[in-house]
Amino acid sequence: MIELKTPAEIQRMHVAGRFVAEVLTEVGRLADVGVNLLDLEHHARGMIKRRGAESCYWDYAPSFGKGPFRNVICLSVNDAVLHGLPHDYTLRDGDVLSADLAVGIDGWVADSARTIVVGTAAEEDLRIIRATEEALEAAIEVARPGNRLGDISAAIWAVACDYGYPVNTEFGGHGIGRTMHGEPHVSNKGRAGRGLKLRPGLTLALEPWLARTTDRIVYDADGWTIRSADGSRTAHSEHTVAITEDAPLVLTRRDAEHPAGQDDPASRLSTKDA
Repeated sequence: MIELKTPAEIQRMHVAGRFVAEVLTEVGRLADVGVNLLDLEHHARGMIKRRGAESCYWDYAPSFGKGPFRNVICLSVNDAVLHGLPHDYTLRDGDVLSADLAVGIDGWVADSARTIVVGTAAEEDLRIIRATEEALEAAIEVARPGNRLGDISAAIWAVACDYGYPVNTEFGGHGIGRTMHGEPHVSNKGRAGRGLKLRPGLTLALEPWLARTTDRIVYDADGWTIRSADGSRTAHSEHTVAITEDAPLVLTRRDAEHPAGQDDPASRLSTKDA
């Protein structure tokens, strides 16, 4: 079932979104050569506990995983791209790190992911990260009333095609609100003008992810970590987005992504239902 949110409920999701952005910013700041993934996991745990938030990943046990997941953040390195299980691994110069986080605060959830390069960055790694970021921004731009779900999928696919990257359709974006995953599924490949009509109050986690040279995936023995089937490097970008009568609202935007002086987007929402 798809639940449309009121402006007041979107504001509550934005509270969770701001915190998710804060944690991902901190993880990006701390990730460096010589830092262990488990240190990043425990730092995220501490931030979540101090905030009184609830991890959406802890004890998560979907049909595709080898559950339950007993960590609060997904950390995926190099050819790993989704659901990376934090483990005893020390980051090396040039590693590509994707961090994915979803938390709930007062019953409302937000979900976001970012990819960074640790230490010295290779141009081909920066290129695939840019591709996912541009695909995400293209998807956000068309997340407007009257458009359709296929417009979002087509926007992501078009950017991937422009860069020459193949697109996997097994995992994509999703509805979000009171729980982390809900309807509708948002494929990263599709046709414009098809699918569900977008309406104000719909909240979506949009998440283009790409591998350089394959659209096939494999799982690690841990049952969670998903890698490119050919070992090529990957990237993943994600934001929680609310469709409103006006422009789309990005509820997990990090401070560095806001132009100087830009107002908080939630200020455009009506508070009559608060």
